[in-house]
Amino acid sequence: MTRLRSFFCVLILMAFELSLAADRVSGANATLNIVPGARSAALGGTVMAQPEELLGFGDNPWQLATQDYVWGSFSHVAYFEGTVYDLVSMSIPLGEMHGLGVSFSRFGADDIPWIKEGESIPEGSNYNTLNMADWVFSVAYGRRLWKNLDFGVSLHGLYREMDQTGFGFRGDLGLRYLFPKNFSLAALLRGFTSSAAKWESGTFEYESPELYLAASWNLPVHYFYGKLGLYWQSAGFFHHEARDLDFEGNERGGRFWEEPIDFLAGSRGGVEFAFDFGLSLRAGLSSFTTWESFTLGAGMVVSKFLKVDYAFESHPVLSSVHRVSVSISPWLFFNSPKEPKARSNRSFVEKEETLEEGIESEPSNSKAETAEPSTETNEETSAEISSEETEILEPSGGIYWEE
Repeated sequence: MTRLRSFFCVLILMAFELSLAADRVSGANATLNIVPGARSAALGGTVMAQPEELLGFGDNPWQLATQDYVWGSFSHVAYFEGTVYDLVSMSIPLGEMHGLGVSFSRFGADDIPWIKEGESIPEGSNYNTLNMADWVFSVAYGRRLWKNLDFGVSLHGLYREMDQTGFGFRGDLGLRYLFPKNFSLAALLRGFTSSAAKWESGTFEYESPELYLAASWNLPVHYFYGKLGLYWQSAGFFHHEARDLDFEGNERGGRFWEEPIDFLAGSRGGVEFAFDFGLSLRAGLSSFTTWESFTLGAGMVVSKFLKVDYAFESHPVLSSVHRVSVSISPWLFFNSPKEPKARSNRSFVEKEETLEEGIESEPSNSKAETAEPSTETNEETSAEISSEETEILEPSGGIYWEE
């Protein structure tokens, strides 16, 4: 932990020193803000609120603290005019309550017609072409700090291939707290190192840090054999943002303390219903400013080692897009899922030890007097344990019977 803290201190000092000679801009390295997977895209882009978005640990690194298996994931989306975004990731548990994630992505377009300044427009297809792309490599780490508090950090490196080349980097820090009743609250400081980019021409740009909040709530719905998930992600707290997706009317994007209603309107939201048999239905809004930003999608757990997700994303001006994600667990392909730790076993041991200590400390007048309270107490303990086990093993819905 000492080495890790020293590394972050050096990183922050380097970023601060470089920022003194840089131009402050908005939207530096915006490629890093693209919604990564179909699951979160179908839920309005609420990446930070997701309890398990296997492609989204760049903006949600704390989820790696609760990963139990190795997962490899792939996502593909084709935007307008041949622009494509592809992402490959792998999450690796490192032990009890901490894990590592690695991802690689490309966002760009190929075979773009290019005419040098001063040249005439060629006839037919006899013209030069160029490729424009951002290549991103990310690494993330998540760890359980204390009881229900999870910590995550992610670092991103970017190589930009355009009419001139460039490099960029950014570091993110986040926390998530798990409350009772399946409610969680998370906060992400995006760009704690600042989000910086250096171009081949020598220009150096940076964007200052930004803070986001996110929340999720999962409710069991026994009657419909599943559970309902509600997800919300805020707009940025510190920066002015362009929140009118239709690009019409007055510009809106005030800070939280300047225009709180406008700030809330820039939030994202999503709702999901996950059936017990593996199907999930999803809907959301990528911005509360307009209904035309609606998103839809579905997911299916095909088998214990394979998950498939689909998302449809609408936009008030730009073309709608379709997105597909696939996640595969090599470990689950060859092995059965791990047995969950039973709470009742631990409580049973604790209660038995307490019971034995109580019996030994009580003065015994006769064997009969000692045996009776012991039997009654054991019966009560067994009843409590039985009720706990029933509560743990009880499915979301269905018909129950006893043999």
